[in-house]
Amino acid sequence: MSDTLVVSRRQFCAGACQAASCAALATIASACGGDGPTSPSGGPVNTLPRLSGQLSGSTVRVNATSVADVGSAALVDSVGGLFLISRTSASSFSAIDAVCTHEGCTITGANSTEFVCPCHGSRYDRSGHVTNGPAKANLRQYGTTFADGIVTISI
Repeated sequence: MSDTLVVSRRQFCAGACQAASCAALATIASACGGDGPTSPSGGPVNTLPRLSGQLSGSTVRVNATSVADVGSAALVDSVGGLFLISRTSASSFSAIDAVCTHEGCTITGANSTEFVCPCHGSRYDRSGHVTNGPAKANLRQYGTTFADGIVTISI
């Protein structure tokens, strides 16, 4: 008897398709992994605290007690939208859209200098400018006021 292995055309095609599918998935997984959990410029990426904002006319108001330190940030969830707020000084804040311009994922992480999208790794500075793609467009900026521990975002 011969030790030759006979493979049907159907078995060969099924095996080739499985191998091609695995290779494609491995490529997609590595391409969508972003820059990983750290950034050379900003350190580890942390999940942002999530705050509830109250819509009132064309503003969203949020209690900023958990964003007490200059440089700290939070994700604001409101009927008026999702926003990222950053404390820029003892008496001022910046506010930008929290929806990544690449594919619409909610940005939930940050390091000391950047906001980081969890879906594909896009990074934005605290003013909403793209610092690393795949996103190409900046995040929209909003005016803010701060008084009595409340940040008001003008939408």
